[in-house]
Amino acid sequence: MSASFSSTTTSHLRTLPSPPPPSPSLRFTPTFRENRKQVTPTSTLIRKSNLCSWRSGRFVVKSQTTSAPASSESVTVTPVPSQMKAWVYGEYGGVDVLKFDSNVGVPDFKEDEVLVKVVAAALNPVDAKRRQGKFKATDSPLPTVPGYDVAGVVAKVGSQVKDFKVGDEVYGDINEKALEGPRQFGTLAEYTAVEAKLLAPKPKNLDFAQAAGLPLAIETAYEGLERTGFSAGKSILVLNGSGGVGSLVIQLAKQVFGASRVAATASTRNLDLLKSLGADLAIDYTKENFEDLPEKFDVVYDAIGQCDRAVKAMKEGGSVVALTGAVTPPGFRFVVTSNGEVLKKLNPYLESGKVKAVVDPKGTFSFAQVADAFSYLETNRATGKVIIHPIP
Repeated sequence: MSASFSSTTTSHLRTLPSPPPPSPSLRFTPTFRENRKQVTPTSTLIRKSNLCSWRSGRFVVKSQTTSAPASSESVTVTPVPSQMKAWVYGEYGGVDVLKFDSNVGVPDFKEDEVLVKVVAAALNPVDAKRRQGKFKATDSPLPTVPGYDVAGVVAKVGSQVKDFKVGDEVYGDINEKALEGPRQFGTLAEYTAVEAKLLAPKPKNLDFAQAAGLPLAIETAYEGLERTGFSAGKSILVLNGSGGVGSLVIQLAKQVFGASRVAATASTRNLDLLKSLGADLAIDYTKENFEDLPEKFDVVYDAIGQCDRAVKAMKEGGSVVALTGAVTPPGFRFVVTSNGEVLKKLNPYLESGKVKAVVDPKGTFSFAQVADAFSYLETNRATGKVIIHPIP
């Protein structure tokens, strides 16, 4: 049975200024890769039969068109079956514990939840750490369908859901608390259940693959900036500015929070990317130590695990937020709280093209390549987000 939990989202949402007028979006076009290995269904690890009633019939959903570039992708959603295809692991370990199963039970959903037909999903470091067993004490029971981020189409709605209807295109992080009882049925499957309050309408100018890579990363970027008290006129240094979170911290700091100066680190090959995202200073970490620069910053956002060095680049009285690794005072760490209202507030910036989805240029991985995608993610060399698309 799918794990569930109830907690009230308490994240403070600032009043955002009106977004700037639309401008052309910077597009990172994924290149689809050939399947490299045969995927053989394994014995069924999860089965469920207590399904809610569903509407009969068939409907076709097409991406809406706007003045900004939009996806022409069409998604056909059939009546919800009792079984689905999914990736599953029944024990903790490396990538090899992941198994493809074509007979996983479609998850139940509660009155305040919706069932989403998954079109695309994204991988996050937390997915790998969870699979490795680093959060055993607070994890949901095994076996597990992994995956936090989703973009898809609403297939069913609970009786208490008012904001969404069948056929709506949505995106979100399905786990309100990343480490506290995450759902047993994640997003690397044909269907996933999620609390409606964690979802937002998919930005009209983004395709499903681009949208899937945003929720956990952009919510983490936003909440981290909020927790540091970041505001207009302040300066920031972003460590690992080419990563999934870092690439969005650069953009949010500049476009949403009104940073006076944004610096970021990356390898030589990604310096142009940093500048295209709005960094005023792109630092090549292979050639210079950011903590030795004479310039210091109001906030250092450490998205790589170098807090001991980050505090040396902070102005007196400044802040350092660390997402991973050991924390050196006065640095601090937080675990993001998923909140659909944050996504809704940021949607105008995404739809205007001022904040852009960054998808790894090596390309989107197919549903058959989930194990390969995890292997790539765990090299820590991805630029932007690693996406799984399409999910049949």
